[in-house]
Amino acid sequence: MRNKIFIKKIHHLKTYLIVGFFCMFYGTIFSQNQKISDSLKIELKENSYTKIEKLKILEDIAFEETNAEEIIIYSNLLIKNAKEIDSIRLEYSGYFQLGNAYRLKSDLKQALENYFVALKITVDMQAIPKQAKVKIAIADAYSIMGDSKNAVSYYRNSINLLKNEKEEFRIDLASAQLNLGDEYFNQQKLDSALFYFNESGKLFKAADYKIGEAYNLGNVGLVYAEKGQHTKAEKNLNEAIKVLTENEDYYPICVYLNAIADIYYDKNEVRKALQFANRSLKLAKEYGLKEQIRDGYLKLSTIYEKIGQYKNSFKLYKKHISYRDSVNNITVVQEVANAKTKYEITLAKEKAKFQLEKKQTEVDLLNQEKKTQNSIATAIGLALLLIILLAFSLYKRNKYVVKTGKIIQEEKNRSDILLRNILPAETAKELKEKGSVKAKKFDCVSVMFTDFKGFTEFSESLSPEELVKSIDFYFSKFDEIIEKYGLEKIKTVGDAYMCAGGLPFPSEIHPYKIALAALEIIDFVKETNNINDKKTALEIRVGINTGSVVAGVVGTKKFAYDIWGDTVNLASRMESSGEVGRINISESTYNILSKYKELKFEFRGKIEVKGKGKVKMYFVDKIS
Repeated sequence: MRNKIFIKKIHHLKTYLIVGFFCMFYGTIFSQNQKISDSLKIELKENSYTKIEKLKILEDIAFEETNAEEIIIYSNLLIKNAKEIDSIRLEYSGYFQLGNAYRLKSDLKQALENYFVALKITVDMQAIPKQAKVKIAIADAYSIMGDSKNAVSYYRNSINLLKNEKEEFRIDLASAQLNLGDEYFNQQKLDSALFYFNESGKLFKAADYKIGEAYNLGNVGLVYAEKGQHTKAEKNLNEAIKVLTENEDYYPICVYLNAIADIYYDKNEVRKALQFANRSLKLAKEYGLKEQIRDGYLKLSTIYEKIGQYKNSFKLYKKHISYRDSVNNITVVQEVANAKTKYEITLAKEKAKFQLEKKQTEVDLLNQEKKTQNSIATAIGLALLLIILLAFSLYKRNKYVVKTGKIIQEEKNRSDILLRNILPAETAKELKEKGSVKAKKFDCVSVMFTDFKGFTEFSESLSPEELVKSIDFYFSKFDEIIEKYGLEKIKTVGDAYMCAGGLPFPSEIHPYKIALAALEIIDFVKETNNINDKKTALEIRVGINTGSVVAGVVGTKKFAYDIWGDTVNLASRMESSGEVGRINISESTYNILSKYKELKFEFRGKIEVKGKGKVKMYFVDKIS
C-alpha cells in the first residue's frame, strides 16, 4: 500500500498529468468542442449524405462531443456503419472514442475493453502511431486504477514505438515519457522519474513547446521537493508557474503552488506555507477550477491539522468534501420522499377531478328533471353507473394508498438499515434527529491498520470478479472479528483495512480488545494461506497505536464517519514499519497492554518514521 501522506502530496499532479498530457496526444477526448458537435448533429439531420460522408460526420461528432452518453451513442453508430462498408480505420476510431467515453464516466473496465479492441485493429492495420496512441490511453487507464505495473509496461511500449517514428511525433513521444516519469514519481522511484522528465524536457525544448517545458519544469521541481532539495525545487516550480501564467494555464499553477506550500511547511515556515496554499485556492476559485478548489481546501486542512488547529482543519475538510464527486449513500431516503410527494400531488388531482365529476353529475340530473320520465329514468341509471364506477375507483385508490404506504415504510426501514451500516448507531441516531453530527474528541482510542503485502502481484493473476470476491472473503471475516470484540470499522481503502476501539463509547480495555482482534486476524490469514495454493497466498501486516483522535461525520451528499489526528497517522506508520505476519505496536499501546500476562512482547528498538523521527516499537503476540 502506498504511503498515505505521499499520496496527498502528488494526487493533484497525477490527476492533472493524466488529463493534461493525454490531450496533447492526438487531441483526444479532452479537446472537445460541444458547439461543433451540436452543429454537426443538425447538419446530419437536415441534409442527405453518402455513406462515406455520413461516417465522417459521425466520427467528428463522437470526437467533438462532451457528453459521455452522447459519445457512446454516436461511437456505436460509427462502428455499425463502418462495419457495413468494411472500413477498419473508422471502426478503430469508433472503439477508441467508446473507450474515451467510458473513461469520462470513470467506468475503466469498459474503457479498457474498448481500447483493447481498438488496439487489435491498429495492429492489423500496422498503424504504429495509432498503436502508440491507444497504448498511452491504456496506460493512463491503468494508472488511474492504481495498477502501476501495467501502466509502466504500456507507457514503455508506446515510447519504443514512437522512437522510430518521424519527427512530427516528437511531442507525442515527450508526452509519453513525461507520463511514465510521473508514474515512477508515484512509486517514489525518484531517479527514474527524473530521468524520464529530463528526456521529455529535451524533446519539448527541441520542439519549442513552451507548455510542455513548463510542465516538465514543474515535475522536476516536485522530484527535488521530494528529495528535500528545496532550493532547486522552488526554482523549478516558480519558473514553471511563470510560463504557465503567460499561457493562462491555471490548473497546473494551482498544483505547483500547493507543492511550494509543502516545501515551506517542511522548512517549518508555516506562515509562508499557508500563503501559497491560500494563493492556490484563490486562483482556483477565480477560474472555477472545482478539482483544485477541492484540493486547495484539503491542502489547507492538512496544514492546520499538522499544526494542531483541529477546528480550522475540520471546517476546511468539510468544504473539501462538498466539492468532491460522490454517490449519495442515502439516495433511497430521497427517492422515497420524492415518491411520497408525487403520490400526494396525484391524490389531490384525483380528488379535484372527482369533485368536478360529481358536480357535473348533479348538473346533469337537474337538467334531466326537466325532461320526460323516461329521460329521468335514463339519467338516474347513468348516475348509478357513474357512482358504481366512482366507488370502484375509490376502492382501487384506497388499495393503492395502503400498498404505497407499505412500500414507503419498507423503504424507510431499508434506509435506516443502510444508515446504521454506514455510521455507528449513536451517530446515526444523532444525524436523523438533528440533521447533523457534532465532531467529538476522544482522549484514548486505539487505531488499527492492516495491509496485504504483494497485493498488486496477487491481483494480476485474478480476473476483476475473482479479485473482488477474494477481498470480500478476507474483509467479511475481518468485519466479523471486530464486531466480536466490539470495535468500530472506519473504512477500507483498496487492500487496506482500518478500525478503532474506544469510540463512539469510551472503554478502558479497548487496547486489549483490539490486540486480541489483531491476533485473530493474523491467525485467520495464516490458516487461509495453509489451505490455498502458495501462489495465491497473501501475507498481512498489522499496526496499532493508541492516543487521542477527533471523530465525526463529513459530507453533505455522502455521509462518511471518519477519524483524524496524529494518532491515526502514527498507527499507519506502525503498519508500514512492521513485518508480515506480525503485529507492530507503538509505545503508548505497549504501556497499556504490558499488564496483560497472556500477551508477550518483543522490543524492536527505536525505528525511523517519516515526519516523526525515531519511535519505539514492539511486536505483540499471545503466550502459547
